[in-house]
Parts: sequence; structure tokens; C-alpha cells
Amino acid sequence: MAGKTTPVLLVTANVGSIFEDPSHMLKIWTEEFLSTVARLDPKFIALHCQEVGGKNYERSMKHVEDFVRLFMSSEELRLFDKVRVFLDEDYSSAENFTALGNFYFIHESLCDVLIWDFAAMTFVPAKGKEVHSGNIEAVTTKEKSKFPQDFFPECKWSRKGFLRTRWSLNGTVFDLINIHLFHDASNFIAMESFPSVYSKNRRRALEHTLERFHNDSYGTAPFFVFGDFNFRTDTQGVINKLADGLNPVRVQSNKSNDHTKLQYKDDESQVVLSLGKKEFSHADHQSIFLDENGMWLKEFDREMEAFTGRLFEFAIAFPPSYPFEEEEKGGNNYMKTRCPAWCDRVILSNTAKTLVNNASDPDSVEYGLMGPNTRMGDHKPVYLAFQMVYGTSQST
Repeated sequence: MAGKTTPVLLVTANVGSIFEDPSHMLKIWTEEFLSTVARLDPKFIALHCQEVGGKNYERSMKHVEDFVRLFMSSEELRLFDKVRVFLDEDYSSAENFTALGNFYFIHESLCDVLIWDFAAMTFVPAKGKEVHSGNIEAVTTKEKSKFPQDFFPECKWSRKGFLRTRWSLNGTVFDLINIHLFHDASNFIAMESFPSVYSKNRRRALEHTLERFHNDSYGTAPFFVFGDFNFRTDTQGVINKLADGLNPVRVQSNKSNDHTKLQYKDDESQVVLSLGKKEFSHADHQSIFLDENGMWLKEFDREMEAFTGRLFEFAIAFPPSYPFEEEEKGGNNYMKTRCPAWCDRVILSNTAKTLVNNASDPDSVEYGLMGPNTRMGDHKPVYLAFQMVYGTSQST
């Protein structure tokens, strides 16, 4: 594809666990992020965060300001003179709170940059640096929504939802959507069938979101949706493969049914695979999931199948982004709680794919995992770097 292009970097990161140890983790995390920025040298950066402030947000939300300050004062972002930050921090508002955070950094070399005002229904210049935090309901340059409660009835109070912005960059119009879908609560329920009940909840929420964008009053635009989709592997299929030829033994806890375990033993009665509600442990746990980037798992990474033809994703050649150990020396080891999975993704509408220069050439984009050997929390950030084509305006 001919024409001028802009180097773009899209990053998604579930940052919840870095707020468990903010004095160490915020600095480690931002340094890794900024080193990626320095290496790739983008001119437009979009960072979408989920679980901003952590799981104990009443206690940890105060550290979000430090997180923002580390970006704003960094040498790597010094020449990014246009900044928009949207932080949904008002946890007192149960009906609205999503804990999503969208960060946008635009280099001084980009002059023709507009952001959509969803109230005025028009683009406005994106000049200067603006940080919207706390209660951001009245901020009109973003659209935010929580998923309906009936989408996840087992969860009394969910923070899951999306946060969208619309941009015009050198005449090219596109949407950037931060999304957080529902997680798997129990390995035993997840392994009952595929798609699991959790997978069906995620699919319904994503369908709901896509339908909303297709029918809203703002007009359609090519979109990049990147966030924590919580997509999991076909757990039943993975277990069948790992447990082939082994003998299943159920171990009952005296305490409660929640502590029941399912162990798969070899002919010498050695436990090879152990499953609990929140346990997924293989005797060769690290090597089996990290060797060759865990590519054997890809055949069980099936949640995108429901959106074939409607959504596009570049080929994954990196290890599963979740769940990594959170301890000091566990930066490149998986926790033994869930089957590792590609929860964190960057996904495109078909029209957004046409905005990627030479999209059919796998060497024209870099789709990867940030900080593979660095302690970055239970989720590793996932990024897509590419050249965006100028002056292209399409609808979906």
C-alpha cells in the first residue's frame, strides 16, 4: 500500500497486581514499557489498562497518581506534547465503575490530530496534556460502559466493561477500545465443556459491544479493540491431552467441596497433573507451557472462532500472557492456578486491517509480549506495533 504512514504502538495491560506492591512494581513496570517505546520509536502510543488501582482499589487507588507521574516525567515521552489520559477511579459508584484506564501519547511531529467529542458529535483538536481521573462520567471525549449485570449473574458486582475513544490522525479516522471481559472462576466448571459457561459469557459481552458500535449514532469507524479479553484455552481439550494415559483420582477435602482435587497419576502413582478450583499444576509446569512459546496450546485457543470473518488478529508467536508468578524471581514462570492462556490481545475490525501498512506481510507488524523475563505482575502486557496509513477514512 502506497502513501505516508505513522508508526503506531498499541498496548494492553492488566495492571491490577502491580498495585499490590506499588513501591517496587510501578517503577519496574514503567521502565519495561518505556524501554519498548524507545526501541520501537512510535509517534502515536495507546496504552489500555485494566484493573487500575488493583483489586483492593480502596487502599491502592492513591498510587495511580504515581503511575501517571512516571509516564509524564519520563525522558522517553518528553517529545510527546499531546497527552490524553482517562482513568475511571470512582469506586464509590458501583453502577459505573470499570477500573479502566486509557493513556494516549502523541509525538510533537504529528500536527493533524483530533479527538471525537461524543456529546458535540464532532472532532476537536487534541492539543496539550489532559489527565481525566476520579469520576470521569462527564468527560465527553470518551465513551464508557459497564456490561449489564445479567451478563454475569454469578458475580454480584462486576467491573467489566469498555472505554472507547475516537481519533482522526492525519485524516485517518479510527476507534480505540479498551475492553475487560469476564474471567474463569473455577477450573472444574471451565473443564465441563467447550465453550464453557464462562466462554459463553465473554462471547455474549463482546457480541453486545460490537453490536452497539455497529448501531450507535456516532457513525461507524475502523476499530482496534485491545484489552483483557480473558480468552482461555479449551480447558477440557487441554486436560484430555495432558492426561492421556494417566489415571484420574479424586481427592476429597475434609473442609469443603471447594477443596476437592482431581489428580492424574502415572503407572508409578506419581502425580503428573493436579486440578482444583484454583489449581492447575503439571509436573513439568514451566517447560510444558514455555518451551517453544507454548505453541502446542494454540489448537486449544478457540474463543476467537466465534468471530471469524468479523474480527482479525495477527498471528500469535508469543507465550500465553497469563498467569505469571508475581514474586520477585518469578518474572518468567507461570503460576499453578490456571491453564496459561492468551487473555490479553489486540484485535482489529476488517476495516482497521486496511489501515495497517502491508498488513499481509507478517514482517510489517510486531505483535508481542512485553517484558518476557521481567516481573510485571500476573499479566504480561501485549503490544502491536505497525505503520498506520495516512488519509484513509472508511466505515465498518
